[in-house]
Amino acid sequence: MDRFVKGFIVMSIAYLGISTVLGIIMLAQQNALGLKFVHSHLNMLGWVSMMIYGVGYHILPRFMGRPLYSNKIGEAQFYLSNISLVAMLVFYALNTYSPSGTYRTLTVASGAVQAFTVFLFFYNMLMTLFTKVEQPH
Repeated sequence: MDRFVKGFIVMSIAYLGISTVLGIIMLAQQNALGLKFVHSHLNMLGWVSMMIYGVGYHILPRFMGRPLYSNKIGEAQFYLSNISLVAMLVFYALNTYSPSGTYRTLTVASGAVQAFTVFLFFYNMLMTLFTKVEQPH
């Protein structure tokens, strides 16, 4: 299993744990309800998407009987998606409790990087699935 694939799966599980604890905190502390966005994005972009990336990168090339189009894209996506997710959620939380144009801008910029990482996955998977591979003679 490639290092970045294992990284996606490990981080997915970590985000699930963090979002679960945050959910309990939100139930116990009404003033933490402003973090619903953080909680939901830890679940969807952290837990679900990271698991899909990891499993997808590991399984889909094998289903096609060919190598992944680009491990470098997968590796870059791993770092960019994790850094941008954490940044987006930190800046969102800071903006929730101390509103600032700077925090809002950084939240949006981090979200844009997060969207870019989705397209990296999309591109890498489509190139893996549809690029012709030369067969040995």
